[in-house]
Amino acid sequence: MGARADALTWGIAALASAGVLVRPWRLPEAIWAVLGALLLVLLGLLSPADALRAAARGTDVYLFLTGMMLLSEVARREGLFDFLAALAVRGARGSASRLFLLVYGVGTAVTALMSNDATAVVLTPAVLAAARAAGADPLPLLFACTFIANAASFLLPISNPANLVLYASQVPPLPDWLGHFILPSMASIGVTYAVLRWRERRRLRAPIHASPAADRLGAGGVTAALGIAATAAALLVASAAGWQLGLPTCLCGTATAAVVLVRKREAPWPVIAGVHWAVLPLVAGLFVLVQGLAGTGALAALAALLKSLSAVSATAAAWTAGAVLAVGCNLINNLPAGLIASTTAAAAQAPRPVRDALLIGVDLGPNLSITGSLATILWLVALRRDGLDVSFRRFLARGALVMPPALIAALAATLLTR
Repeated sequence: MGARADALTWGIAALASAGVLVRPWRLPEAIWAVLGALLLVLLGLLSPADALRAAARGTDVYLFLTGMMLLSEVARREGLFDFLAALAVRGARGSASRLFLLVYGVGTAVTALMSNDATAVVLTPAVLAAARAAGADPLPLLFACTFIANAASFLLPISNPANLVLYASQVPPLPDWLGHFILPSMASIGVTYAVLRWRERRRLRAPIHASPAADRLGAGGVTAALGIAATAAALLVASAAGWQLGLPTCLCGTATAAVVLVRKREAPWPVIAGVHWAVLPLVAGLFVLVQGLAGTGALAALAALLKSLSAVSATAAAWTAGAVLAVGCNLINNLPAGLIASTTAAAAQAPRPVRDALLIGVDLGPNLSITGSLATILWLVALRRDGLDVSFRRFLARGALVMPPALIAALAATLLTR
């Protein structure tokens, strides 16, 4: 590929990324990612076969998201989120700060056991319902939901699909994983909470009213809750066995929806219509754009640079790689960034400290901006569905405070695990 073609490929990728970030004319993010991918093919910068292969690399992610979105839609329709919201507000006992802590703690558990995307898809509607039930300002609680989705996403291998993308088929065994990432995770979770709690301190001073006793959960809601629990168990089993997570998640989500619909003798179309399917072409478009960039030789140059830096100092390479990737995720999203990092680290034969830093960067870095991770985009989609929106600038005003100290703390904690 010539220099002009390389420059054109980078220009298209940059414009597509900018479209995803800014959303000109308020068009969905998926349109810009897919349009960029189509331009690469139509201009002959990427063959149709290579584009299809690149899109197919995200199959496990598509299945995972499909299952999670089905679970979320069924749970929403069956009143599970409203039921949980009433319990949460009653547990807060009139304190917005206590409700904030409760949301943060539940978000940590959901992220660890079901992934950051599950926190965005499943927990966000419940948090919004809780805020409305309590008459509380919803934004601090919603920001807690999205920031913990990334901050806790390297507690376990299953906590973020980007973990599986980065390590590919070489995910470390669970004891080894915990030995390397438990301290960085605790640092990330603790610092993120402290900074975000300080940032939202004024909004959390207002009292909230206690929720009345929650109504009894119907059979459909109980089925949805059991489906979510079964999905969490399936993910843990699949992770321990080294299986991909997409198919078990999709099967659990589909089975849960089917059981609820059969019991109620309802058609599936309202549930299907309620799922935000545009997320899937967004992910596919991002994978194709990354494939186009790989054809320019940029990844080979990155691998050579990383290898030379690691030879001089693995510690310096780890800090540099983690910080650069953390920022880079916000330009192209962390899933394709994780794919780039995985390919680069393998080609550079990067030492374990560098790989650990790359993982932290790809998981935690997206807390800087609203398009850094798929989980944050899913969070934003959930808000828009309920008539709320958070601008890029508003998110960045918090992310610029929250992400850098958490990243520094997590990277520093990795030094204690060697």
